[in-house]
Amino acid sequence: MTKYIIIFCMKSKNAYELFLEGKKYVLENEYLKAIMLFEEAVKIEPKKGSIREALALSYYNCGLYDSAKINFKKALEIDLSNDFAHYGLGLCLIKEGKFSKAFGHLKIALAMKPKSILYSNTIKKYSQIFDKFHKKPNQ
Repeated sequence: MTKYIIIFCMKSKNAYELFLEGKKYVLENEYLKAIMLFEEAVKIEPKKGSIREALALSYYNCGLYDSAKINFKKALEIDLSNDFAHYGLGLCLIKEGKFSKAFGHLKIALAMKPKSILYSNTIKKYSQIFDKFHKKPNQ
């Protein structure tokens, strides 16, 4: 019964209300609930980068990296200067083992926000891991 009430309530809300409610669930680490709301918001406002970004991050935090990657890419189609979408896409590409492409996106994010400790620490972390496992025998 609860499911039907939630769905009914979602239908009567606008994209912004759904987005705000989804963000509340994100703060509570309730990512699957947030995804439901963000997906509804995307149906109403498919070209809103902030909704795509929040949806992608929620998918990522659930371990649904393919869905996260799709939505980070869509956020970049909407706004190529979205530094966090570059960062998130980079993380998704790391999960796929595509380090070169991943570092490209991570470096773009850092170039857009050079003072970001998050971005610089992520690049350092994954650079060390990549270097450790991809050293040539004579190094």
